[in-house]
Amino acid sequence: MSKLLLLDIDGTLLDTNKQLPEATKQALVAARANGHQLAIATGRAPFMIGSLLEELSIDTYITFNGQYIAFENEAVHKQAIDSETLEKVLAFAEQRDHPLVFLNEHKMVSSTDFHPDIDESIKSLKFPHPEMDKDFYRTNDVYQALVFCEEHEESQYHDEFHNVDFVRWHRVSCDILPKGGSKAEGIKQLIRATGHRLEDTIAFGDGLNDLQMMEIAGYSVAMANGHEETKKRANHITGHVNEGGLASAFEFLGLSR
Repeated sequence: MSKLLLLDIDGTLLDTNKQLPEATKQALVAARANGHQLAIATGRAPFMIGSLLEELSIDTYITFNGQYIAFENEAVHKQAIDSETLEKVLAFAEQRDHPLVFLNEHKMVSSTDFHPDIDESIKSLKFPHPEMDKDFYRTNDVYQALVFCEEHEESQYHDEFHNVDFVRWHRVSCDILPKGGSKAEGIKQLIRATGHRLEDTIAFGDGLNDLQMMEIAGYSVAMANGHEETKKRANHITGHVNEGGLASAFEFLGLSR
């Protein structure tokens, strides 16, 4: 039976050097040849994954952790963050010297011209420090924002803002999402378009933003390099991303043979 394979990018598809291992690519090709459908499920924006989509011939994706979803390269779901909320978060963050980055499907911009925490975290994705446009959220839909603070500073945002979620993805950065937004909700939206049942889905991930996806998918696989909480929720733990972990999982599940 055809499965919908939901693939996280960083730490799952891409190794710690942000490279796609050849074994992983071959496993994906084999799984598609066996009739399975490939879909990306990432916290990244659409503009960040274009080359990977092209290389893997994938046209279906959940981005911004569920806020922008495309099926056969056509958007089937969009959910922006309320601009008034972003204004309040920005004011709160600026009082604490915590910059923000705003993202839509085409670009990302920063609330400041330069900040070392932005530079560190965005460079980990192999992207440069974004240009400054503090008022971007006033005239553009923002599907995800980032606030730059350390883990011990995060709780004050949870306490202050109850209509958005803060999900940590980096040592100095949290995603800001509409309340209840997640890859899990994205899967529910996507299967309406693909025609799959929820039990036909298999999720592959490693991070905290994959937790709900691990729980809702018909079957879930966590990478050995993943967060401990993510591994606890998964049905199966495969090898490290740098050691062919995803290809091993495909072999284990009989997807690529």
